[in-house]
Order: sequence, then C-alpha cells, then structure tokens
Amino acid sequence: MKKPIPVITAAVEGDVDEAVIRRLVVDHCMAEVGNVHGKNGKDDLRRNISAYNNAARHAPWLVLVDLDNEAECAPPMRTSWISSPTSGMCFRIAVHAIEAWLLADREAIAGFLSVGLMKVPQNPEEIDNPKRKMVELARQSRKREIREDMVPRPGSGRTVGPAYSSRMVEYANIAWRPPTAARSSESLRRCMVRLKEVIAR
Repeated sequence: MKKPIPVITAAVEGDVDEAVIRRLVVDHCMAEVGNVHGKNGKDDLRRNISAYNNAARHAPWLVLVDLDNEAECAPPMRTSWISSPTSGMCFRIAVHAIEAWLLADREAIAGFLSVGLMKVPQNPEEIDNPKRKMVELARQSRKREIREDMVPRPGSGRTVGPAYSSRMVEYANIAWRPPTAARSSESLRRCMVRLKEVIAR
C-alpha cells in the first residue's frame, strides 16, 4: 500500500512567504501544504501563535516570521513568541527577512533581476533590510519591466513597486533553489532541517 503524502499546515506573514514555504515543503520535504493561515502581517501571527502551537500537538505546523528588528538574533525572539513549542511545531525566523533567503541563491536572483552577480551580497543575513536591498538591485536591472514592477514610483510614498510581491512569488516558484540558498543562509538551513523532522515524526 502506498504511503500517504504528509501534509503540513502553515501560517505566514504574506504571499511571498507562502510561495517560499510551498517550495520548501513540496520540493525539499516531498510533502504537501494544507491550509495556510495568516497572510495578514506579523502582528496577526503574534496574536494567534498560541492557538497555532496548540494545534501542532495533533498535526505538523510551520509558522514563519521575519526577524526584522524585533531582536538582535533569532533565539530570544523565538523564546518570546513560543517558550515551549509543541512536538509538531516548526516555528522558524527568517534573518532578517524572507528576502534574505531569496537573495541567498545569488546566481538565480542575479539572473531573474538581470543584474551582475557581483552586485548580489554574499552574506544576505548580515543585511539589516533585505527587502530594501532587493529593491536596490531591481533598480539596477537591465529589464525595464523589472524596474517598473519592483521599484516604487517617485512620490508614491511606498517602499516597493506595484508588483513587487508578485515578482517575488514568481521568482520563488520558478527560479529559486532552496538547497543552494541554504549554503549562504543559516536560518534557512535550520528551517529545512526542522521541517523534515516535524514532517517525519
């Protein structure tokens, strides 16, 4: 009898994070993503984290949040959010933001954005604001459509362009290579290890 494919429930900050976890779960863990909760920012996840942790007593869960500037490093933030994770909880923090994981595959992001490889940082987790770095790279793109989609228009008051998220989702779906990125992102590597443990339990 064929073994059923494991399913993991998730909660994330937004659409880009959902695209990232789907690549990790489906391609890296050979599992499936069930319901995806949240997608309404970090504060919403914080309000519901206890409920998610309780639900993980009965089935595997992945909750992914950005470190941002909430703490100097991931461990104290993890403790403040969940002091006692249940057995099925995979609570992971992207250092300093999900864009660092996407930047960590340097060749892929250089090709997608159409910028020189040397412009892509070698240590993305050392960047305080990876999203801003992503926009800076897009501004230097040789492709007009990338610049128009990802760079905010003058006077808009926005930090990203009108189609920034959809471009990042596209990149995560078609070009990003998690195993390659994990070699330059320790928080991503740890996430991949823990994900496998939770799904296999």
